[in-house]
Amino acid sequence: MQELSDWLDANWDPSLTVGEWWQVLADAGYAKPSLPEHAYGKGWSQSQETAAMRLMASKDVLGPPPGLGFMLAAPTIAAHGTQEQIDRYIPPILNGQEAWCQLFSEPAAGSDLAGLQTKAERDGDQWRVEGQKVWTSQGHAADLGMLVARTDPSQPKHRGMTYFVMDMDQDGVDVRPLKEMTGRTFFSEVFMTDAWVNESDRLGDHGDGWRVANTTLTVERTSIGTGSTGVAMAAPGKRMNSFGRVAGDVVRKARESRAEGHAPGVGMKLFDRYVELGRKLGTLNDPVLRDDMMKLYSMLQVNRLNMQRARVKNQRTGGEPNIGKLWNGEHHRQFRDLGLRIIGADGMLDPTASMTDPAVVNVALNAQAPPIYGGTDQIQKNIVGERVLGLPKEPGFDRDTPFSELPKNQ
Repeated sequence: MQELSDWLDANWDPSLTVGEWWQVLADAGYAKPSLPEHAYGKGWSQSQETAAMRLMASKDVLGPPPGLGFMLAAPTIAAHGTQEQIDRYIPPILNGQEAWCQLFSEPAAGSDLAGLQTKAERDGDQWRVEGQKVWTSQGHAADLGMLVARTDPSQPKHRGMTYFVMDMDQDGVDVRPLKEMTGRTFFSEVFMTDAWVNESDRLGDHGDGWRVANTTLTVERTSIGTGSTGVAMAAPGKRMNSFGRVAGDVVRKARESRAEGHAPGVGMKLFDRYVELGRKLGTLNDPVLRDDMMKLYSMLQVNRLNMQRARVKNQRTGGEPNIGKLWNGEHHRQFRDLGLRIIGADGMLDPTASMTDPAVVNVALNAQAPPIYGGTDQIQKNIVGERVLGLPKEPGFDRDTPFSELPKNQ
C-alpha cells in the first residue's frame, strides 16, 4: 500500500471536481485495482483493493465511483466480455460517467433466479425484451442495466438464459421506484415492453447467461461479506450528475454526516459506537446485554478471520462468499436487536426524532434487507450444504427438463 499512499499524497487535490478526481483515479488504475490490467486495473487481489479503499478513507480522500457498475458490472465484463466490450463499458464505470443496475430478480423468480420469465426474442441484430424485474437496486438512477433474460424456453431453465447489457434510457423501459420503511428509495421495479438490446451487447455465449450471472452473484456476495470501508462517496451516472461537485466538499459532508448520526457499516467501528452509547446510558450495566455484546464481538472476529482465510488458496472451501454473505445478514440482525436494547423506548421514534443516536434506529430499520438481497440466507445455506458439504440436493424436476414444460410460479 505504500505505493498507493505515496501516489495519493502527490495527487489528491480536494479542490478538483468529482469528475476530475474520478478521471485521475481511473487513469492511474486505482479506481478499481482488482481488475486485470487489460480491463483498466492493476491485477490486485480483492483484499488489496479493500485495503486501498480503507487507505483512502484514512486520508480523507474521495473514493472511486460506487454502485453496481463498480461492484458487479466491471468484474463481470472483465471476466466474460470481449476486449471491445471491456473498452466500451469499463472506462465509463471507473470515471463515474455511467451508473448501472442489476436486472435479475422478478416477482416470481427471486430465490429461484433460474425460474425467471422475462424473455428476449431475436430480431436481426437486436433482441426485443418483454417482462418485469423487481428489487432493482438504484434502478431509478441507472444508465445501463445487467439483464438476464430467457432466450430459449425449449432448453432446461439453467441453459436457456442469456446475459445482456441494456440501455435504461429508452421508451420500452419503465422504472418505478419503491419507497422503503427506512423512508429512502433504493430499489425499483422495472417493466420492459418492446424494449431492445443489441446482439453486440451480449455478454458470454447464447444460453450461457446462468454462468455469467453466477460470476456477478459471486462478486456480489464477496463484496457484501467484506463490509464497508468507510471511504467518502459521490453518486455516479448521468442522472445523478455529481461531476461538478467539489471533491473536498463531498468528503467534508461525509465526515459531518457520520458525526451527525449516520451509522458506519456493521463492523468494529459500529460496535465501539454501541459500547460507548451503552456506557453513556448505563444500559451496559445489564450483565445479559454485556454477554450478548461479547457474542457479537466474537462473531465479528470470526468473520474477519474467515475473510483472511479466504485469501489463502489452500485454505479455501469454495463457500467463503456465501459464508460472508450469511455473516453479514446475521451481523445486521444482531446490531439491530442489541442497539434497540441499548437505547430502549427511544428506538420506537423516527430516526430524525431520536434523542440518543439516530444511527441505531437507521440500522434497525435497514436490518431486514441484507438477509434477503444478493440471495436469501436460505439460498446461501443451500449452496454451502450442496457444493461445500456435499449434501444431497433438494428433490425436484430433472435438470434437463425444458423450461417450457416446468410449472410456472405465479
